[in-house]
Amino acid sequence: MALSKAARPRSASGKLETFPRGSILNELRESTAKTEASFRRAQTSLGGSRLQAASPVSLRSFSEEAREESSWLPEWLVKELLKGQQRSHSIGLLENILEREGFRRHIDSAKSLRKGKIEQQVTLEQLQKLNTAFQELEKNGCKSLDIEKFKLVVKKCMAPHRTSDEQIETLFMKIDCAATGRIQWDEFCTYMQLEYAEQDVSSARLKELKFLLPAVIEERSHGEPVLRICSLFDNTLVMTQEDGVISFWSPQLKLKRSKMVFEKTVNKKSKWATDFTVMTHYNKLILGTGDREIQLYEMSNFEPYCQISGLEAIPLKLDYCCTDPDECMILYGDDLGCVNILFLSSVGELLRTWKKLPKAENLPSIGIENAVLSPNVTYIRWKVHGDWVTQLHYYDSIKAVVSTSNHEPTALVIGCTVGTTNVEQQMKKIKDRGKDSKARKGQVIRRIPPKRAEGDQTVFQVYKGVKTFAFCKNNNLIVTGGMDRIIRMWNPYMSGRPTGMLRSHTAPVCYLSISAEDAKIFSISTDNTIKIWDIVDQTCLFTACSKTSGIKGELTACHYIPGTRSLCVAADTLALLHLRLRPPPEPHLIVSHKEPVLCCKYNKEFRHVVSCSEGSVVKVWDFETGKHLFEFSGAHGGAAITCLTFDVSGRRLITGGREGCLKIWNYNNGHCLNTLKREDKCAEVCDCTYVEVNRSRYIIAVGWDRRISMYFDSADDLHHVQKPQPYWQDDISCGHKEDILCIAQCPPTLLATSSYDGEIIVWNMISGHIYRKLHTSFPTHCAGTEAVDTSITQLVFLRTRAVKFESTAASLISNGPQGSVNFWSLFSGIPLAASFIPSEIPHQQYCCHRGRFLYLCSRR
Repeated sequence: MALSKAARPRSASGKLETFPRGSILNELRESTAKTEASFRRAQTSLGGSRLQAASPVSLRSFSEEAREESSWLPEWLVKELLKGQQRSHSIGLLENILEREGFRRHIDSAKSLRKGKIEQQVTLEQLQKLNTAFQELEKNGCKSLDIEKFKLVVKKCMAPHRTSDEQIETLFMKIDCAATGRIQWDEFCTYMQLEYAEQDVSSARLKELKFLLPAVIEERSHGEPVLRICSLFDNTLVMTQEDGVISFWSPQLKLKRSKMVFEKTVNKKSKWATDFTVMTHYNKLILGTGDREIQLYEMSNFEPYCQISGLEAIPLKLDYCCTDPDECMILYGDDLGCVNILFLSSVGELLRTWKKLPKAENLPSIGIENAVLSPNVTYIRWKVHGDWVTQLHYYDSIKAVVSTSNHEPTALVIGCTVGTTNVEQQMKKIKDRGKDSKARKGQVIRRIPPKRAEGDQTVFQVYKGVKTFAFCKNNNLIVTGGMDRIIRMWNPYMSGRPTGMLRSHTAPVCYLSISAEDAKIFSISTDNTIKIWDIVDQTCLFTACSKTSGIKGELTACHYIPGTRSLCVAADTLALLHLRLRPPPEPHLIVSHKEPVLCCKYNKEFRHVVSCSEGSVVKVWDFETGKHLFEFSGAHGGAAITCLTFDVSGRRLITGGREGCLKIWNYNNGHCLNTLKREDKCAEVCDCTYVEVNRSRYIIAVGWDRRISMYFDSADDLHHVQKPQPYWQDDISCGHKEDILCIAQCPPTLLATSSYDGEIIVWNMISGHIYRKLHTSFPTHCAGTEAVDTSITQLVFLRTRAVKFESTAASLISNGPQGSVNFWSLFSGIPLAASFIPSEIPHQQYCCHRGRFLYLCSRR
C-alpha cells in the first residue's frame, strides 16, 4: 500500500480535505499511544475509583495481537477493532462504565423488541455485502469469525441501519448452535435459508384451507346431465337437467321436490334445456331451450308461466339482474357468439300481460319480434365472439357484461350493455328513429347484429380460448380457465397480459370460483381434480383427486355455496365438499396451539419459551412480550412431541416423540442436527434430560421400553442417526418393571426415574448402579378403593440438599396417586411428608427466571 495515497475520509468535514494514509502497523502504534495517554488521563480523574482492569499491559498485548493479525485481517476490520478498543478504554470511572453499559443494554433490548430480529431486516444488497466481507476475510486466511469480528462485519454491512450488540450476539448464538465460538459463511447461509424457508411454511400453514374428504355423496336417478346448480338466499340448491327436470335440494343434499317441466309427446321430438337462472325478485325460474325459447316457470310449484319464442339463435347461457325495484335485465349468450340483452321495465305488469296471451304447447307465448314492440321492452344484440358463448354474467358492481368463448381472439370480453355514450352518435340515432316511426318494427331486430365500439369493450386474447371464468370486485381480479389447463389471473382493466398464471391441473379447467372472504380460488378440471389456490401468493394450497374425493363420472356442473362454504359437484352422483373450518376461539380462552400442548420449557439464554404440541409442532415465544417468534411443524412426522430439554449452552433443543425417537434441533431455524433412536422397534419416549458427567455430555431418555437410554453428545460425530450406549447392568437386571414416565437429574452424579407403578429409582450415573429405591404409599383416603392410578409423572430435585448424602432433610419431590405430593429423603429412603391436592397434577414443567419460580402446565 502506498504510504501517501490520497483518500477521502467518510466524515462530513472530510469531504473538503484529503490526508496521507499510513500502514496498518503505524495506525496500530499511533492508536496504542493515544489509548495509553487517555488511560493516564483517566487515572488522574477526580471523584471515584480508578479503572484497574484497563491497564497499559492489556493495551500492549492487544497491539501485539493486532500486529500479528494485521498480515491477514482486512484493513477496514483492523480499523474497526482499533476504534472499538479506543472507545472501550476512554472512560475513567468504573461506576460510569457500569451505568452506561446497563443503560445501553436496556436501550438495546427495547430496540430489539421494537425492530425484531436482524435476519428479518437483511436486504439482498446487505446480504451481498456480507458475502463480500466473508470472502475477503477468507482470502486473507480467516475462514471463520468470532463474535467480536462478526459484530463489526454486520454493523459495517448493515449500515445505515442501526443494529444493537445484543441483537448481533443473539444472531451469532443462533448460528453457532454447537457453541464453538466461531462461525463460517456456509453456516450463516444455512441458517438464513432455513429461517426464511420455515417462515414460508408457517405462512402457508396459516393460509391453509382444505375440503373435508371424502365428499358427501348422494345418488341420483339416472337421467340427463345436470346443466347448472344455483343457490337461493336460504342456501337451497336448484338444479336443472338437460331433459327438463328441475329439482330443489337442501344444503345437506337432501331432495325436497322435483318435476319434469317439458311435456312428453309421441309424434314430436322432445325438447332439451340449455341453461337456466333464477328470477329471485319475482319468484320465477328462467329456462333456455334448444328450440330458441326462453321459458318462465313459477318457483313455488314449477307451473309454466309464459315464454318468449322465435329467438335469433339458441340461448346457451342465461343470466338475470335486477337493476331497479321494477326493472330488470335478462341476458343470454347464443351459439352464434352474440350477447343478447332484454331490458324489462314495469316487470310485474308486463309478465301478467304476457301470461294472458294465447298458449303454444301449454305455455302463453310471445315472439321476440312482438315482445320488443312493447314500450317496456328494450332489446340489444351484440356480435361479440367468433364462436359460441361458453359463459356469461352481468356484474352490477362494474356495470358490464363479461362473456367468454373458445375463440382465441375474443376469448373473454368485458363490455357495456347499451353501447356507446358518445352524445353526437346518440343524437343521430334519435333523429333517424324520429324520421320514420312506422319503420321502427323492422329496425328493432337486425339480422346482422352490430359490434360494440372499441371504447365500449375490453377484449382479452387467451390461448385455446376460455371455458370458464370468475370475477371478484374486492380483489379486482378475473380468473380464466380452459383447454390449455392454465388458470390465468387478470386485472380487468389491463388486457395485455395476465398478472399471474397458476399451473398444476393436468386436464382442461371446467369450473372456477373466487371466495372473497378467504381470498382463495377454487378450480375443478375435467378429470374431477379439485384445487384451492391462494390469491396473494399464487400457490396451490390443496389438491384432491377423484379417488380421494369420491367423485366419479363426467363432471357437468359445479357451484360454490358461500353461505355454507361448501362446493356442490354434479357428475354421475351429487357430491358436497365442505371446507374444513377452524372452530372460533372462545372469548375467554387464548389458544396458542391447534392441538393440546404436551410440554414446554424456558430458555434463559435467549429468554424464550418453547412449547410442543400433540400435532408435532414446535413454537417459540418471547418471554417478555409473549410474542410468537417462530415455529416449525412435522418435527417428529405426524407423531406427538412428548418431552423436550435443552443442552448446556441452551442453543440446541432436544425433543422426544411418541414414535420413539429423539431429535436435536437448532430450534431458531428448525434445522434437525441429529436423530437419536434404538436399532430395534422404538417405543414412546416419555421424558428426556441433558446431563454432563466427568466432562462427557449425554442425552438420557426414558419411556415405554422401561430402559434408560443414554446417547453420547459429541460435536465430532458426523452420523446423522445415532444409537444409544449399552444399558447399565442394574437397569437390565433390577430396573423398572413398568413404563418409565419421567426423569430428573441432580449434578454431579444423581439421576432419578419413576414408573407407572409408582416406583422411584435413584441412580449413580458414574457406576450405573442403583443408589436407592423408593416406593410410593397410597393416601389414607384411597385405602380400599379400586383402580387407583399409582403413576408418578413428575420428579423435582432440591439440589442443595440432594448433594448432602447423609442429610435427613427432604431432597426429592414427586407427585403421586390422587393428587398427592411426596417429599423424600434420599438418606432414609422413606417419604417424610405428603400433601394432598384436590385435583390431579397434570404433566408440567418448572423453570426459574430471575429468581421467579414458574409453573407451566399442559393447557392450550
